[in-house]
Amino acid sequence: MKYIFLFLLTIELFSSTLHLATSTNPSRLNPILATDSSSSEIASFIFNGLLKYDENSSKIIGDLAKEFYFENDKTLIFKLRDDVTWQDGEKFSAKDVVFTYKTIISPKIASPYSASFRFIESVEVIDTFTVKVIYKKAYFKALESWMMGIIPYHILKDEKNLMTSSFNTNPIGTGAYKLYQLEHSKNIILVANDNYFEGKAKIDRISFHVIFDSLTRFLMLKSTALDVGSVEPMQYERQLNKEFFDDFKVYENISHSYTYLGFNLRDKKFQNRDVRKALSLAIDRQEIVDILFFKHAKVCTGPFLPATRAFNKDVKTPKRDIKEAKRLLKKAGYDENNRFEFEIATSNSNPIRPYAAQIIQHQLKEVGVIVKLRVMEWQAFLNMVVFPHKFDSVLLGWGLSPTPDPYLFWHSDNDKKGAFNLVGYHNKKIDKMIEKSQTMIDRDKLSAIWKEMFKIIVDDNPYLFLYIPNSITAINNDIKNVKPSLSGVWYDYIKWDKTTKILK
Repeated sequence: MKYIFLFLLTIELFSSTLHLATSTNPSRLNPILATDSSSSEIASFIFNGLLKYDENSSKIIGDLAKEFYFENDKTLIFKLRDDVTWQDGEKFSAKDVVFTYKTIISPKIASPYSASFRFIESVEVIDTFTVKVIYKKAYFKALESWMMGIIPYHILKDEKNLMTSSFNTNPIGTGAYKLYQLEHSKNIILVANDNYFEGKAKIDRISFHVIFDSLTRFLMLKSTALDVGSVEPMQYERQLNKEFFDDFKVYENISHSYTYLGFNLRDKKFQNRDVRKALSLAIDRQEIVDILFFKHAKVCTGPFLPATRAFNKDVKTPKRDIKEAKRLLKKAGYDENNRFEFEIATSNSNPIRPYAAQIIQHQLKEVGVIVKLRVMEWQAFLNMVVFPHKFDSVLLGWGLSPTPDPYLFWHSDNDKKGAFNLVGYHNKKIDKMIEKSQTMIDRDKLSAIWKEMFKIIVDDNPYLFLYIPNSITAINNDIKNVKPSLSGVWYDYIKWDKTTKILK
């Protein structure tokens, strides 16, 4: 018994674990197939791209690439690091980059990220650590495309079906952490990669506890069973005491995401622009923000985020107009004898969205619209509703990069299963504008066309843009060397250190 105690004491003294929570089971821990937030978050610890943003999200810097440059508008050269190994010990090389490209554009897989590589003519191995990418024409987002995680050639070269491959639950990457244990609905454990090219992470393990219920996640955070966690605005304002702030430091910034109500435009009843405009005018977005966020959010006015070059500040929030909403509905053939009805589907993985759906339901009732609600578990919601396009409307959100790519969400080409034009939006003018913008190198001209797109999309009402939440993150004071930045609190996480405690 004495030796067991000494063994456990040694583990406690010489290892550290960062305890986190995820609201859903990850679907695929493969960066080119990860479309849900849980999969993407965990995969980001395991894989690297060639490039990444700096701490302020304002400049693109090397990750697996130590150097990169354009020979001309259509030729991009990557000089790769020569000190990177895969987590099984194999050497990383240019062969992995070419393989990742060929895999992501293969018709055998369904990846929404393939759209980012559509302008590439060829990707060539020049030597072991040099890659040449030739584009068919200049592409404004050529560099950002290569932030995609790179996958290993030596493991997957003979894989017949990557969509169902065991690699998706047993990934091997180049990242700071590698997968140690994956127990669905229980625990996902990552361990520090001893051979990580930027140096071994100071925290030995990351344990993701799969906790579906938001209240349970919050209670675990309050009890310090979690080291890092998101805090909802109501919790922050009403449910935190002084002891919590003794244990945690709270970081708050506007998030790089927004929440929207998207209409299935393949359904005839939503194809009437008067109906969509009526629903928009019946919604009081500011009331939603005031009720749910206590000033920890702002109203979203359109498809691109504030503080980006695509944001159109001249587009204002629609003012609620019950009378005009009723008039438009009547014009479309709906009145007290023939009420407009539809269903809002959403997931309980985000604790605020079901409440937002209830507020929308109540607001629309005032103009005679009958709304039914369906709240689902996240994976069921994605697999049975969102990606098969089996919905009237969805209450969902997007996380966006500082450089938006409207093609992914708004071009008609991406109205297909597995792609991100989930609502089936088709607008020939927008398609042409997107196609024109893709080859624009002049950032001022690009900004102008993005702002015009912003207004057209908002006027079309394929979505009701609702709110941009603040990101409120609590980090235990036992975690040292946290360096929050404009790119988020996780920047430089490999330098985080955790003070170990011996429980008595």
